[in-house]
Order: sequence, then C-alpha cells, then structure tokens
Amino acid sequence: MKRFYREAAAAPGAGGVAVLLDGRPVRTPARAPLEVPTEALAEAIVAEWDAQGDKVDPRTMPLTGLANAALDRVAPERQAFAAGLARYGESDLLCYRADGPRPLAERQAAAWDPLLAWARRRYDVDFAVTAGIVHQPQPQATVERLAAAVAARDPFALAGLAPLVTISGSLVVALALAEGEIGLEQAWAAATVDEAWQAQQWGEDPLATEALANRRREFEAAWRFLTLL
Repeated sequence: MKRFYREAAAAPGAGGVAVLLDGRPVRTPARAPLEVPTEALAEAIVAEWDAQGDKVDPRTMPLTGLANAALDRVAPERQAFAAGLARYGESDLLCYRADGPRPLAERQAAAWDPLLAWARRRYDVDFAVTAGIVHQPQPQATVERLAAAVAARDPFALAGLAPLVTISGSLVVALALAEGEIGLEQAWAAATVDEAWQAQQWGEDPLATEALANRRREFEAAWRFLTLL
C-alpha cells in the first residue's frame, strides 16, 4: 500500500510500548493496538516503518509481522499454540541421522550431539536417536518436559520461537538459541547441515540457494525479535 504517514514513533501505551504513526496508534490486522513489551522492540519496529519508501512493503517488516502474530494469533490461544510448537520435539531434526555416507553422519554428530547433551542437562530429559527417517517415538517424560518449557513462554516469546522451530525443524536448536546457549551462526549451521552437505557434494542450485537465503532471513529476524524482548 502507499505510504500514508510522515513518521513513526514509540510511546507508552496501555499494555506496553505503543507504535505510533503521525501520533496515531498502529493497529494489527485484527485491529488490536500494536503494543510490545519493551522499548527496544518498539524502537526496532519504528525503524522498520520509518525505512519504508513511497510504498509500505510488509515483506521488509519482519519484526512488525512477528509482533502482529503475537497479538492476533498467539495471545488468544496461547496454550494451543504452544502445544502445537512443542510437538516438534516428538520428531526433532537432531534425532534423525543419515544412514550414510559416513562423513555426513559424522558431520551431523559433531553439530547435533552437543545440543542434545545440553538439552539433557537443561531439562533432565533423554532422546531416542535413530538412523533413517522412520519415526522414532521419544520418551514421554521428554515430550512432557519440553512441552512445559515451551508453554512457560509468553505470547511474544512464542511468536519469536515459532519460526526458529519451524525453519530448523528442531525444537532443541530453537530453545538453545532462545536461551543463549548458542549463537545465531551455530544455530543456523546446525539447522542446515544437510543442505550444506548437498551443496558441497553436488554444487549449488540457484533456486535452492535463494530459498535457503529466504529461510535464513526469517530465522535471523525471529532471533533478533527474541533478543529485543
């Protein structure tokens, strides 16, 4: 849509820090006031609005989109949303290893075993690791404790966590990044072991490379969103 405002700003709101356009509150698609928990996040969202040109392009405003999702999608059904996200722990990427070749399996182990070891210590759980893609059920205690760790998060934390989980395919990677156990680069490397291997063996496919770059931008935006809460 065409840009209809001169400037964006942040100001105290009724339930947090509000984002304003020319002094008027921004509203989410569901018409809720766009108010976020921290001034840092509000200022980052303001920067997205200020950076728009003659037209407003939502694709260049990922933090705004995540805040909208927290208010419109997550908050009204927080428990159901958290439960859906936690189900990724039942088939976590890190638990499914390649049958071969051996160098790929070794690369997966080097990237993934330390993260599983961290999750074991952090949540007092265990994991069933298998070779291949046939579903391997996880211990019930593991499923329940990981679900509790997700459910404890507020709507904004859940909105930021969701892309980390869905893009990586790993609840463990997402939790480790969200809790500061690993940094962005290590998390992305763990999430893309297989893609990096394929590119190394067969060369880069332009379409696959572009798709991976898009995933990386969404992943990084979600991580930044969490760091601003």
